[in-house]
Amino acid sequence: MAEIPIAGTKTAYFSMEIALDPSIPSYSGGLGILAGDTLRAAADLGFPIVGVTLLYKKGYFRQSLNAAGIQAEQPERWNPAEKLEYVGSLSTVTIEGRRVRIAAWRYTVHGVCGHEVPVYLLDTDLAENAEQGRRLTDSLYGGDDVYTG
Repeated sequence: MAEIPIAGTKTAYFSMEIALDPSIPSYSGGLGILAGDTLRAAADLGFPIVGVTLLYKKGYFRQSLNAAGIQAEQPERWNPAEKLEYVGSLSTVTIEGRRVRIAAWRYTVHGVCGHEVPVYLLDTDLAENAEQGRRLTDSLYGGDDVYTG
Protein backbone atom coordinates (compact mmCIF):
# COMPACT_ATOMS: atom_id res chain seq x y z
CA MET A 1 0.00 0.00 0.00
CA ALA A 2 1.43 3.39 -1.00
CA GLU A 3 1.28 6.44 1.22
CA ILE A 4 -1.22 9.12 0.31
CA PRO A 5 0.72 11.97 -1.36
CA ILE A 6 -0.24 15.31 0.17
CA ALA A 7 2.59 17.64 -0.89
CA GLY A 8 4.40 17.76 2.44
CA THR A 9 1.42 18.94 4.47
CA LYS A 10 0.53 17.44 7.82
CA THR A 11 -2.79 17.53 9.60
CA ALA A 12 -2.93 18.14 13.36
CA TYR A 13 -5.66 16.18 15.17
CA PHE A 14 -6.53 17.65 18.58
CA SER A 15 -8.63 15.77 21.12
CA MET A 16 -9.08 16.13 24.88
CA GLU A 17 -8.69 12.38 25.22
CA ILE A 18 -7.19 9.68 23.01
CA ALA A 19 -7.30 5.92 23.60
CA LEU A 20 -3.73 4.97 22.73
CA ASP A 21 -3.26 1.81 24.78
CA PRO A 22 -5.41 0.16 27.49
CA SER A 23 -2.56 0.63 29.98
CA ILE A 24 -2.53 4.42 29.40
CA PRO A 25 -5.61 5.79 31.24
CA SER A 26 -5.89 8.94 29.11
CA TYR A 27 -9.49 8.38 27.98
CA SER A 28 -12.85 7.52 29.48
CA GLY A 29 -14.96 6.22 26.61
CA GLY A 30 -16.47 7.15 23.26
CA LEU A 31 -14.54 10.32 22.38
CA GLY A 32 -11.21 8.77 23.33
CA ILE A 33 -11.94 5.52 21.49
CA LEU A 34 -12.98 7.44 18.34
CA ALA A 35 -9.85 9.61 18.50
CA GLY A 36 -7.59 6.59 18.93
CA ASP A 37 -9.30 4.73 16.08
CA THR A 38 -8.96 7.78 13.83
CA LEU A 39 -5.21 7.96 14.44
CA ARG A 40 -4.77 4.19 13.97
CA ALA A 41 -6.67 4.39 10.65
CA ALA A 42 -4.46 7.31 9.57
CA ALA A 43 -1.38 5.24 10.42
CA ASP A 44 -2.74 2.28 8.46
CA LEU A 45 -3.42 4.51 5.43
CA GLY A 46 -0.11 6.37 5.61
CA PHE A 47 -1.90 9.69 6.14
CA PRO A 48 0.39 12.54 7.28
CA ILE A 49 -1.14 13.44 10.63
CA VAL A 50 -0.01 14.22 14.16
CA GLY A 51 -2.16 13.79 17.28
CA VAL A 52 -2.22 16.24 20.19
CA THR A 53 -3.85 15.70 23.59
CA LEU A 54 -3.19 16.30 27.28
CA LEU A 55 -1.20 14.05 29.60
CA TYR A 56 -3.37 13.02 32.55
CA LYS A 57 -0.95 11.56 35.10
CA LYS A 58 -3.82 10.65 37.41
CA GLY A 59 -5.64 9.16 34.47
CA TYR A 60 -9.33 8.51 34.40
CA PHE A 61 -10.55 7.18 37.72
CA ARG A 62 -11.24 3.59 38.73
CA GLN A 63 -14.66 2.90 40.17
CA SER A 64 -15.45 0.47 42.95
CA LEU A 65 -18.47 -0.38 45.07
CA ASN A 66 -18.35 -1.01 48.80
CA ALA A 67 -20.49 -3.61 50.64
CA ALA A 68 -23.35 -1.07 50.87
CA GLY A 69 -23.27 -0.46 47.12
CA ILE A 70 -21.80 3.03 47.44
CA GLN A 71 -19.56 4.00 44.53
CA ALA A 72 -16.07 5.34 45.17
CA GLU A 73 -13.58 6.72 42.67
CA GLN A 74 -9.82 6.52 42.92
CA PRO A 75 -7.32 8.14 40.55
CA GLU A 76 -5.59 5.64 38.29
CA ARG A 77 -2.02 6.83 38.61
CA TRP A 78 0.51 5.72 36.04
CA ASN A 79 4.07 6.54 35.08
CA PRO A 80 4.35 8.15 31.60
CA ALA A 81 8.05 7.23 31.40
CA GLU A 82 7.07 3.55 31.20
CA LYS A 83 4.98 4.04 28.03
CA LEU A 84 6.00 7.33 26.40
CA GLU A 85 9.09 9.13 25.16
CA TYR A 86 9.81 12.44 26.91
CA VAL A 87 10.24 15.20 24.33
CA GLY A 88 10.95 18.03 26.75
CA SER A 89 9.89 21.59 27.36
CA LEU A 90 8.19 23.14 24.37
CA SER A 91 6.37 26.36 25.07
CA THR A 92 4.97 28.82 27.56
CA VAL A 93 1.38 30.02 27.58
CA THR A 94 -0.42 32.57 29.70
CA ILE A 95 -3.53 31.31 31.48
CA GLU A 96 -5.53 33.76 33.61
CA GLY A 97 -2.49 36.02 33.83
CA ARG A 98 -0.12 33.22 34.91
CA ARG A 99 2.72 31.86 32.80
CA VAL A 100 2.52 28.09 32.42
CA ARG A 101 5.34 26.07 30.88
CA ILE A 102 4.33 23.05 28.78
CA ALA A 103 6.36 19.93 28.01
CA ALA A 104 5.40 17.00 25.82
CA TRP A 105 5.63 13.24 25.73
CA ARG A 106 5.40 11.24 22.51
CA TYR A 107 3.55 8.03 21.74
CA THR A 108 3.90 6.48 18.29
CA VAL A 109 0.98 4.76 16.58
CA HIS A 110 2.27 2.14 14.13
CA GLY A 111 0.29 1.41 10.98
CA VAL A 112 -0.03 -2.01 9.37
CA CYS A 113 2.32 -0.98 6.52
CA GLY A 114 4.94 0.66 8.72
CA HIS A 115 3.69 4.27 8.67
CA GLU A 116 4.03 6.00 12.05
CA VAL A 117 1.78 8.67 13.52
CA PRO A 118 3.24 10.64 16.43
CA VAL A 119 0.90 11.64 19.24
CA TYR A 120 2.05 14.37 21.62
CA LEU A 121 0.67 14.46 25.15
CA LEU A 122 1.06 17.92 26.67
CA ASP A 123 2.17 18.10 30.31
CA THR A 124 2.14 21.05 32.73
CA ASP A 125 3.39 19.10 35.78
CA LEU A 126 6.77 20.83 35.67
CA ALA A 127 8.88 22.12 38.55
CA GLU A 128 9.00 25.64 37.06
CA ASN A 129 5.19 25.95 37.18
CA ALA A 130 3.23 27.13 40.21
CA GLU A 131 1.02 24.45 41.81
CA GLN A 132 -2.10 25.67 40.02
CA GLY A 133 -0.38 25.39 36.65
CA ARG A 134 1.12 21.98 37.48
CA ARG A 135 -2.32 20.53 38.18
CA LEU A 136 -3.88 21.63 34.87
CA THR A 137 -3.14 18.27 33.26
CA ASP A 138 -3.62 16.05 36.34
CA SER A 139 -7.00 14.46 35.69
CA LEU A 140 -9.21 13.84 32.69
CA TYR A 141 -12.34 15.38 34.23
CA GLY A 142 -12.52 17.81 37.14
CA GLY A 143 -16.18 18.57 37.65
CA ASP A 144 -16.08 22.26 38.56
CA ASP A 145 -16.58 25.50 36.62
CA VAL A 146 -12.90 26.50 36.72
CA TYR A 147 -10.98 23.23 36.70
CA THR A 148 -7.50 23.52 38.17
CA GLY A 149 -6.74 19.93 39.07
